[in-house]
Amino acid sequence: MRRATYILPIIVILGALGLSSIFIVDEREKALVLQFGQIADVKEDPGLAFKIPLIQEVVRYDDRILSLDTAAIEVTPSDDRRLVVDAFARYRISDVVQFRQAVGVGGLRAAEDRLEGILNPQIRAVLGADGVTSNTILSEERSALMQRITEQARARALPLGLEVLDVRLKQTNLPAQNLEATFARMRAEREREATDEIARGNEAAQRVRAQADRTVVELVSESQREAEITRGEADARRNNIFATAFGQDPEFFEFYRSMTAYERALQGSNSTMVISPDSEFFEYLDGSAGSTANQ
Repeated sequence: MRRATYILPIIVILGALGLSSIFIVDEREKALVLQFGQIADVKEDPGLAFKIPLIQEVVRYDDRILSLDTAAIEVTPSDDRRLVVDAFARYRISDVVQFRQAVGVGGLRAAEDRLEGILNPQIRAVLGADGVTSNTILSEERSALMQRITEQARARALPLGLEVLDVRLKQTNLPAQNLEATFARMRAEREREATDEIARGNEAAQRVRAQADRTVVELVSESQREAEITRGEADARRNNIFATAFGQDPEFFEFYRSMTAYERALQGSNSTMVISPDSEFFEYLDGSAGSTANQ
């Protein structure tokens, strides 16, 4: 009975020690077995693994692709037009042993601080290189610049046990103090372009109006000329008809001409004429002309 009393705690202690010596490595992570702070073993394959209880400890690190958003920084391209740039990087822990030796107990937070200290100088160096202007950064050549930043950052991150997979520029803006001046310059430029367009439009309108006025004058002149020709031809034809009629019947022609003279002389409601009674103008009114013709 007394023996069972001692054996049971021993079994419990041994079981606890046995369980504490077993740990599971997830497929999304890597593990280091540390003994007195030194690396005793590396566990990169998923599954069960063992360690010495109470003497060894396990430190786990993420084996997935991680991302880091950098703080916004100011860069000055070769055209001296300052820009505010923020980026993000994708990276992974490529060498867990080297990573542990580089960052120590700081872990992932310390590694990201050091990685950001690598990325920001590379962003400034690439975007501030000779020949790189703000227009270049905002154009299709932006992808080539990001590739250069990635390659340079990758080389400098290898001693940390990190592999930089990609670096991307998220935003590229002007500093707040430069925005108003830039907007004012853009407004002035647009206003100048608008003034030029208005001036060109007025000039074109003047040309169109001048052409239209000249066309009107030409059309009116041509129409008047044709009207005068037609009127002259009509007058000539009328005179020809009168001449033919006069040749056929002189008496009738004299009568028609007298009637026309009466019509023109006695226009209006209060026309008054003072003429001698024996005037030839009344030749067809007193019937003398008709009598003479009948004789």
